[in-house]
Amino acid sequence: MLGKTAGGMFWMFRFLERSENTARLVDAGFRIALTRSAAAEAEWASVIGTAGVRKAYLARYDDYRAASVIDFLLRDPTNPSSVMSAIDSARTNARLVRTALTREVWEATNECWMTMKAVLKRPVSESGLPDVLATIRRQNALVRGALTGTMMRNDVYNFAHMGTFVERADNTARILDVKYYVLLPSVSFVGSSLDNVQWETILRSVSAQRAYRWMSDGTANPKQIANLIILDTRMPRSLAYSVGQICEHLDLLTEAYGETAACHGLARAAVARLEGHSIDSIFETGLHQFLSDFIACNTALGLQIEQDYRFYG
Repeated sequence: MLGKTAGGMFWMFRFLERSENTARLVDAGFRIALTRSAAAEAEWASVIGTAGVRKAYLARYDDYRAASVIDFLLRDPTNPSSVMSAIDSARTNARLVRTALTREVWEATNECWMTMKAVLKRPVSESGLPDVLATIRRQNALVRGALTGTMMRNDVYNFAHMGTFVERADNTARILDVKYYVLLPSVSFVGSSLDNVQWETILRSVSAQRAYRWMSDGTANPKQIANLIILDTRMPRSLAYSVGQICEHLDLLTEAYGETAACHGLARAAVARLEGHSIDSIFETGLHQFLSDFIACNTALGLQIEQDYRFYG
């Protein structure tokens, strides 16, 4: 496999994952803003912060009105992390690696792009937002389904999954960091109604509401929720599951090529750090510090994977 093919697959699926993550953030922000109208602007500000585009947003807007945030995160071509920008970039990478994709994966990606071009042609009203966000999630699911159902389990498949899970790990950590630490910096909030609302928002953002109810009595317990999203390897959007998947696919590349690159060491170290913590130790040392360190390490891992593409040419 050429290095450019590895890079194209890695970024194709990073961008697809990014588009869905952005839609999930908007959905969570929209729902919480509806239930807490007095704090709606603060909620939309936190969504912009979680998406990591605050500076770019404030260069265009002076406040955090719902319509402005929604348009910036879904449609704005100047925002490289907007849903439409991410899907554009995913399709561009798919075209670059077209010969490495099955027909089904290419058609699902192209259909995703055409559908979103039509759906996001005009600004999205608040009344139409739930349907648009559901369409984004559904189109992404179709691409993932085509990948899982039709692609050979080879190096191309491995890079697709690594792109997905590097992006997913980053998004989950940022949701936890911004939603919990920034909005609730004082331990006096823990257990309050505001605290419970924020944890519900976090669960919704990572599609973990049902999973949490299955494993608990349904009450918002910060440590139980954080344990599910950080350390539970059964949860497909948890940090532990995401890092474990990256490491697993890197190990498969090692078997295929007989070479171990620097990114393998970083991935194994990330798995070891998570395995070496309990949720109690994370809370004792500081959730924000733990998440900040994780985000930095995950970013370094993603960059190292890119630098190591040369091993797969």
